[in-house]
Amino acid sequence: MISHQVAIIGAGTSGVSAAVALADRGIKPLLVDRADQVGSSWRSRYDRLRLNTGRQFSHLPNRPYPSGTPTFPTRDQVIDHIERHANEDGIELCMGCTAARLDRADGRWRLATSTGDVEASQVVVATGFDHEPFIPDWPGRDEWPGGLIHSSQYRNPLPYNGKRVLVVGPGSSGMEIAYDLATGGAAKVWLAVRTPPNIMLRQGPGGIPGDFIATPLYHAPVRIADAIARFSRRMDIGDLHEFGLPVPAEGIFARSSRLGVAPAILDKDVIAAIRDKSIEIVRGVEALDAAGVALADGTRINPDAMVCATGFRRGLSQLVGHLGVLDERGWPKTTGEEPAADGLRFIGFVPRPSQIGFTAKQARRAAKAIAQELRRSEQSSQDPIRGNTGRVGG
Repeated sequence: MISHQVAIIGAGTSGVSAAVALADRGIKPLLVDRADQVGSSWRSRYDRLRLNTGRQFSHLPNRPYPSGTPTFPTRDQVIDHIERHANEDGIELCMGCTAARLDRADGRWRLATSTGDVEASQVVVATGFDHEPFIPDWPGRDEWPGGLIHSSQYRNPLPYNGKRVLVVGPGSSGMEIAYDLATGGAAKVWLAVRTPPNIMLRQGPGGIPGDFIATPLYHAPVRIADAIARFSRRMDIGDLHEFGLPVPAEGIFARSSRLGVAPAILDKDVIAAIRDKSIEIVRGVEALDAAGVALADGTRINPDAMVCATGFRRGLSQLVGHLGVLDERGWPKTTGEEPAADGLRFIGFVPRPSQIGFTAKQARRAAKAIAQELRRSEQSSQDPIRGNTGRVGG
């Protein structure tokens, strides 16, 4: 069994943030991921993807993007950023290694993996939001003859040239993919919306990234933050009710607090495509059959293909569900620097504007706490009096 000071599960932005923050404190972490390369969730995203938030607030701890990087880095620029820093000295990578179960044994953590057990004094779980793609099990799904993929499998509109496509899910990815299809040669694009989303612009007046304004609002009272966000939507986006996207009764910050749901962050071009009905908003999907798709309002459409931007599941139950550290939704009860259990932390599970930057702050604080705990543990083991006291008390 291999023994380490700290094992980190997940080699995306959250895991690499934790790794570099620990390396900066002289701690060599082991970074474990089931994929063959770091940043796998970014590598699998659609070609036109850009960060929804500005580069100033969306980089790994103390590691800004190279000079000349655009305000909203592309998918490939984010991948390069992750890969460059994951391969820094002081970080050990264990790729192609699936973490199966985490258990506590003899005062240390034991991680069962596909390549053997790993033992560590401290563990950081950083598998993030985009762990297991989810597609609803609609009635008749097996009968429908058209193509059906999750948004994580979508790359570009070329395979859909001349086809009628239904995109399901009005989040950032769903709306951007719908726009990509509408401007990339699809004959018809529908966007199925069950719950109208809160919407923010990626770029505000004067070219200011939207998260520059949104991030401070997370520190304001929810009522005030939502009132400011509604005013901003009214001024910058206008009324989309007649196009099928009314303003939700629950505001951005109230919904985020209650459900952990982020708003749809969009460019003005996407809003324009909704207004000119290049993207047609329809009600949520109720069922599929051999003849087409039934919608929640009783109407039917007959797409050739479906792209399901229906989200992901955290996938934490098998790994840590038995430890009592998850809530009824399967989310960590505690994240960041505060341990969920002795020597166990979760990083990157709080939805915020500038998600990468917020996670970087979590990672720095967690790394400081981990370093202090490791130092105390080492001092205790070297103190014969304290060591003997511990053994007697046990």
